[in-house]
Amino acid sequence: MATRNRTRVTEFVLLGLSSWPEMQPVIFGIVLAMYLVAVTANALLVIVAHADSKLQTPMYFLLSQLSFIDIFLTTITVPQMLVHTLSMNRTISYNRCIIQLFFFMAVGSMEGHLLATMAYDRYVAICDPLRYSAIVSKRLCLQITLTSWVVVSLNSLLYSVLVSCLTFCDNLVAHFFCDITPLLQLSCTRPVVNEILIFTEGVAVVVSPFFFILASYARIGIAIAHMHSVAALRKALSTCSSHILVVLLLYGSVIRMYLRPSSNYNLDQDRQVAVFYTVVIPMVNPLIYSLRNQEVKGALRRLFGKDCIARNFQCGLQANKEWQHIS
Repeated sequence: MATRNRTRVTEFVLLGLSSWPEMQPVIFGIVLAMYLVAVTANALLVIVAHADSKLQTPMYFLLSQLSFIDIFLTTITVPQMLVHTLSMNRTISYNRCIIQLFFFMAVGSMEGHLLATMAYDRYVAICDPLRYSAIVSKRLCLQITLTSWVVVSLNSLLYSVLVSCLTFCDNLVAHFFCDITPLLQLSCTRPVVNEILIFTEGVAVVVSPFFFILASYARIGIAIAHMHSVAALRKALSTCSSHILVVLLLYGSVIRMYLRPSSNYNLDQDRQVAVFYTVVIPMVNPLIYSLRNQEVKGALRRLFGKDCIARNFQCGLQANKEWQHIS
């Protein structure tokens, strides 16, 4: 890699998901459909969580923040990829690439911190239910969320600055967005400092929420093991099942994408995992929480029920006016 010509890179070329022209319309249609479902479902969950009075709790505040993060995460990468899929021009300027890297890493890391906060919420709700209202409040969740944003933003800024200091020997990015691993592959020399940071500071910021989640569920597991009521046991398992599934989906993808040696880098597999992480997970997260949650389903029925009643009421008033006019 050190023998390649060193030139000043002003733009990158994103190679996308596939180099086969006949696959581009198929990829465009599938990804566009998933993107629209992801944005619509998450936006609906955010609206319901803020509009329904019965969902004004810390847990649903965190859930709405998770949905907002999913909208942001998929919008950072997918619209650009859709445009490039049907376009002959797949370039992205150097500055836009670094900015995209910053936002992607910050938002992606923030999702893990939110899931850790949600795990703490479930831990208190199950292990100390009598003091739940005193311990967990919307204000506390807001403070944790803002602090997490500061931490992940500083972490992402550090990575972005380090990547911008690299010397690139090529501008062909074997990906559909500017991610840190394919950019490191283009460096003329081995970016030892970056790799060390990925496995040290990166682990501390990205993976530490995962260990916090594990510790929370270890305590929850102990509490569940001592439950003698079948109803309480079912309620505890139902409360945690959706969150556990989302955690497994997220961290399974993150570990596969980033926390492995660069010698194991596989272009096709990493792009597939990236699609799963940036498109599929944001699409299924709101479905998991809504389909398995009676309170969310009830809020959705109330929301659409109000709309239907309002429309019927307006139609009734209009019909009454017309009838009076005819009379």
